[in-house]
Amino acid sequence: MEAFLVSAGSVAIAEMGDRTQLLALLLAARFRRPWPIVAGILCATLANHAVAGVVGVWFGRLLTPALLDTVVGASMLAMALWTFIPDKFEEDDSLSRSPRGVFFSTLICFFLAEIGDKTQIATVALAAAYSNLIAVVAGTTAGMMIANVPVVFLGKAFAGRLPMKGIHLGAAVIFAGLGLVFLMRALAR
Repeated sequence: MEAFLVSAGSVAIAEMGDRTQLLALLLAARFRRPWPIVAGILCATLANHAVAGVVGVWFGRLLTPALLDTVVGASMLAMALWTFIPDKFEEDDSLSRSPRGVFFSTLICFFLAEIGDKTQIATVALAAAYSNLIAVVAGTTAGMMIANVPVVFLGKAFAGRLPMKGIHLGAAVIFAGLGLVFLMRALAR
């Protein structure tokens, strides 16, 4: 349960103001069909985070527990710093002309936008840290949905009212706290 809760909370907060959240806002404004957008986000996130989780588990098995905790702790501290760099997303008119429809446009765009993103890297680190791949992928996917579904349904009115600086600060504090916990575990080993 810890793996799920830490994964969901970390990703939900890290996703605030992220490029994929901006993409969700763009898709909601463009298509105005929330259910296929939500389904596309869910499928893309499950696929992307499953791959990231498998990589994380594989990576985690190569390292000793102390070294693994050190790597995860350092990566969480790096994520804390990265959180202060807000993502920007430039609008692409080709989305509205896509013959694949709203679901496939969302699926493809979200999967590609998530490659190398903070939340994907966090998924790799969390999967390396926790032995329960399913709980981590379920948690990171839940975190993505917690952050993106309200944006899809409430659109610009919701996103414009969020205190992004405060959210980024909160995310940085959470990532830094997790990083310190893992580093302390590494030192204790």
